Amino acid sequence: MTERYGNGSELEGELVINKDDFRLGTLEDEIRVDGLCKKLLRRFYFQMLEDGLSPEDATQLASGADYFIRDFLVAIKERNIFDERAGIVRQFAGNWYIVNTLEPNVPELTRFLEGVRAFYRFLRSRGLISETYLDRIKRECDDTAYYEGRIVSFWEITGDGYLAWERDCSLKD
Repeated sequence: MTERYGNGSELEGELVINKDDFRLGTLEDEIRVDGLCKKLLRRFYFQMLEDGLSPEDATQLASGADYFIRDFLVAIKERNIFDERAGIVRQFAGNWYIVNTLEPNVPELTRFLEGVRAFYRFLRSRGLISETYLDRIKRECDDTAYYEGRIVSFWEITGDGYLAWERDCSLKD
């Protein structure tokens, strides 16, 4: 990823991205891609400030996107963030977030999903993902009733019911 900034200002700059730089395969790749994602998320944050969001709102959105991108997509799924694969937000919100959070809840999850939605709009505005994929991401982010049901059903698991619960929204591809 090459960063070019006009007049020395990060806010006025252009971000030039090679999507292939975000491919994963080794531990070294994961470390490198994590660093690239940090830079891209920082640019996303500054763009939101430039667009008039308060630092608090921009931080909340960037943090939600960061949790999804770095902790889930890169570290767990080992995916290039530009791969346009349907269902990835659903796996995050309907399974991984629930299992990996002490007290999963819809308000917190909704904040994360708002960040995911905003980040993918940012990527689309830069021509880095297709409009079709952005629409899929938005639909998956908007499905809060489904995620609420998944949280409720998670707490109702008894015996060996976890496997059936996991199959309904599997992390497996």
